[in-house]
Amino acid sequence: MEAFDAVDLIRTKRDKGALSTDEINWLIDAYTRGYVADEQMSAMTMAIFLNGMDRREIKDLTMAMIASGDTMDFSSLSKKTTDKHSTGGVGDKITLPLAPLVASFGVAVPQLSGRGLGHTGGTLDKLESIPGWRANVSPARMREILEQVGAVVCAAGSGLAPADGKLYALRDITGTVEAIPLIASSIMSKKIAEGTAALVLDVKFGSGAFLKNIEHSRELAQVMVQLGQDAGVATSALITNMHVPLGLAIGNANEVRESVEVLAGGGPADIRELTLALATEMLALAGFPDADVAAALDDGRAMDTWRAMVTAQGGDPSAELPVARETHVVAAERSGVLVQQQALPFGIAAWRLGAGRARAEDPVQHAAGVDLHAKPGDTVTKGQPLFTLSADEPERFARALEALDGAYLIGDPGDTIDDGGPLIAEKITQ
Repeated sequence: MEAFDAVDLIRTKRDKGALSTDEINWLIDAYTRGYVADEQMSAMTMAIFLNGMDRREIKDLTMAMIASGDTMDFSSLSKKTTDKHSTGGVGDKITLPLAPLVASFGVAVPQLSGRGLGHTGGTLDKLESIPGWRANVSPARMREILEQVGAVVCAAGSGLAPADGKLYALRDITGTVEAIPLIASSIMSKKIAEGTAALVLDVKFGSGAFLKNIEHSRELAQVMVQLGQDAGVATSALITNMHVPLGLAIGNANEVRESVEVLAGGGPADIRELTLALATEMLALAGFPDADVAAALDDGRAMDTWRAMVTAQGGDPSAELPVARETHVVAAERSGVLVQQQALPFGIAAWRLGAGRARAEDPVQHAAGVDLHAKPGDTVTKGQPLFTLSADEPERFARALEALDGAYLIGDPGDTIDDGGPLIAEKITQ
């Protein structure tokens, strides 16, 4: 005999009521074991999308999703743990320089990452462009690497929050992806189950972001910070700008190259700025408020940790990265100032070149992508390269160029630069 009836719970939420803790626990358990059907949970997710959930309901939903599977525990480590989660974007390779930078201070960074889908790149796809590097690491080996090296970037096991896996797939086909209670519980159930003691969230807004509107991004950040703190995880968030691509590289192997440039003390200014800001926040939550992260990036400590981190997962940090067989350069048609460069079309272009996937089971082409030669605000001259497309199959260039039609604009000196404003817009701590 079941404790509740799914239809009763759907009616409650449809009529703007609140579900009790017991009702939510039963619903997630019954859905995970297949008693509640997909069509019933589809109705519930739409009711949540339309009517929302209060703070207690979102917390209960998150905890029920955690309880649906395994949890990890790093309390036996001799180091404090801290982690970062980004809501994703175009050219967002921040985890690559960030994890070894933070680990170089003697803090453990257990980064359970994912693969790209659509225009948003996946951290595991980027790292797999390094010859020999392996995404799958056993829990025992993960602890060894964290103790010895300090940072692991690996695939999450299917045992963590399995209810989220079912719900995520359902939301994708029912038009409920953008429901903030469902986004927040999805992200935070996995991060809390991961067992980190501290967490910094990089919540993006703008053209290339999951949520375009800064108000929605702020609301999501506040909900997730509350969820983390309610669960005993020291949590904060930065609201960051994804109106234009991050850095100059969009793809996989080319993003690894750019990350190594940052670890060598160089690289694009925006990648360095965001890496330093997130590292500062992660280390502060881990009990190192005075850490000089810029010095660790510039003096080689972070690079040493990167090489050890890659090696520990079977990769060769000195190996040549893949290079595409074909390239296509797009040059400026006039002289002036680059005033616009929308992130989303460039992400779609890289995806069409082979850097991303349309379905979870699709392979990616590690050498495919886009390399930018100018950013908004830069002066350009007629005939100067604006960006280079790379692909193994030249027939991909036409569709990538279609995606970029109208995505960038050259104006005159003094014209307004459409860059979405500062890179880091706000910090959320409660």
